[in-house]
Amino acid sequence: MLYALLFWEFFKIGLVALGGGMVTVPFLFNLADKYRWFTHRELVDMIAVAESSPGPIGINMATYAGYKTAGITGGLIATCGLVLPSLIVIIIIAGILNKYRQSDKFMEIMHTVHPAVLAMILFAGIELGRLVVVNQTAIIIGIIFWGAIHFVKLHPILYIVAGGITGVLMGL
Repeated sequence: MLYALLFWEFFKIGLVALGGGMVTVPFLFNLADKYRWFTHRELVDMIAVAESSPGPIGINMATYAGYKTAGITGGLIATCGLVLPSLIVIIIIAGILNKYRQSDKFMEIMHTVHPAVLAMILFAGIELGRLVVVNQTAIIIGIIFWGAIHFVKLHPILYIVAGGITGVLMGL
């Protein structure tokens, strides 16, 4: 029963996770509240691990959440549940895209999805900010890293490693 529920919940997330992995974050917050499979704090840790791991963040988060909930099998089932809708949609769209690519109505529909995706990503950022920004030190570190990322163009892995080292040294 747990495996079927994991598959179904992540399948539903996969159906609406347009715009990338960060769009899955609001849905994962909902799962944390609905099923108590993991806490909001654990979700923040999942996001950190998923962001730091190779591969798409949404898939990494589904795998991690499924593993946290039901072990290796749960991780595989949650990942399959998340990926299957995209696979189905890609096959369908590939079949009809050439027919409707020049259609103004089709492009209009695609453009109306963008604001909804932006809203979901903003929601995820605000929710993560509320959980991560626990003290003034975290705020200052966030501002410093934002400035460094914005003004000093280094490889992202350097910022991830520096953030990890900073967090360990400061006990965050």
